[in-house]
Amino acid sequence: MGSFFSRIFSRIFGKGEVRILILGLENAGKTTFLYQLQFHQTIDTIPTIGFNVESVQFKNIILQMWDLGGQKSFREQWKCYYPNTQGVIYMLDSTDWARADLARQELFELIHEDDLKNTPILVLANKQDLPGAMSTREVENILQINTLQRKIFVARISAKMNTDVESALNWLIDNISN
Repeated sequence: MGSFFSRIFSRIFGKGEVRILILGLENAGKTTFLYQLQFHQTIDTIPTIGFNVESVQFKNIILQMWDLGGQKSFREQWKCYYPNTQGVIYMLDSTDWARADLARQELFELIHEDDLKNTPILVLANKQDLPGAMSTREVENILQINTLQRKIFVARISAKMNTDVESALNWLIDNISN
C-alpha cells in the first residue's frame, strides 16, 4: 500500500522534495535516526546544538530532514521552522518514563500550532531495542493520542538498529501525499 502511494506521488511530482521536521526531547535519538537514514550506519552523536539538515533519498522522494535540538532553550525556537513543513516526526525515547508527561506537553504544543494544523505527525517510539521500552499502546495512552483530531500514527522503532523505520516512513509519505 505504501509503495502504491509513493508511485503515485512520484508520477505526479517526479522526484519531489518534502520538508520534514524531526522533533522531540533531547536524547530521544533524533540525530541517530537521521544519520542512520542518511549514511545507513550508526554514528556516535553528541547533543544537537541548533539543528542538523540532511537530504535523504527515500524511494523516489527527497526528504529534506531538519533535526532540531531538543533541549528546552531550543524547543522554544522550534516554531521558527514550522512554515512550509509537510511532515513532522516526533521522536520519543520510549525508555524515558520519567519525562513522558513532558513529551506529551511538547507534542500538544505542536498540534496546536497554526503552521502545522494540516501536517501529519509520525510519533516514533524509539529505543525499542532496550529493556523497559514502552509498548505502542502505552505510548498512545501516555501521549493521549485518542484525544487528538489529527493525522497521527505511533510506530515502535530502534533508530540505532534501523528496525521498523521503513514502514513508519511509508505511513508519513502516504499521508503527506494525500
